[in-house]
Amino acid sequence: MKSQEHFERILHEHPFFRGIPEDYLSTLVGCASNVRFKPGSLLFQRGAAADSFYILRSGKVAIDLGSVDRGKMTISTLGEGEVIGWSWLFPPYEWHYDARAVEDTRAIALDGKCLRNKCETDSALGYELMKRFSAMVIERLKATQLQVIDMYDRSNHSKH
Repeated sequence: MKSQEHFERILHEHPFFRGIPEDYLSTLVGCASNVRFKPGSLLFQRGAAADSFYILRSGKVAIDLGSVDRGKMTISTLGEGEVIGWSWLFPPYEWHYDARAVEDTRAIALDGKCLRNKCETDSALGYELMKRFSAMVIERLKATQLQVIDMYDRSNHSKH
């Protein structure tokens, strides 16, 4: 019971879940567990089944994208307090990127299958999570777009 209270407090205080109804927090806690990743270990890998998302408690995680021309490139680095992973919510439930711990990382993992099942029986919960994750996806896409433009600009300037 103590770990459930611990998870509920953390989720309640986390900005991503701000304003979410209390009964939804209880549902989320039922799908939560503590996890730890050593530097270099993968949280998830492109093409693998997406079955969770993470709230980073400490450490850093690099989001990597593979390219035939350039090999792996880090497109983003996330740290404490950030939420990582939305592919568990959107079919075909496969990861689109790799996520690698850059340093010792602790997180709360929320089981995506558990949550999808709960969303199927409670569409209001599903809608609430969909709104929050969609907003996160849009913000990350904007940040990635700016990074790509910056990389393109630097690449063109180095040719002159």
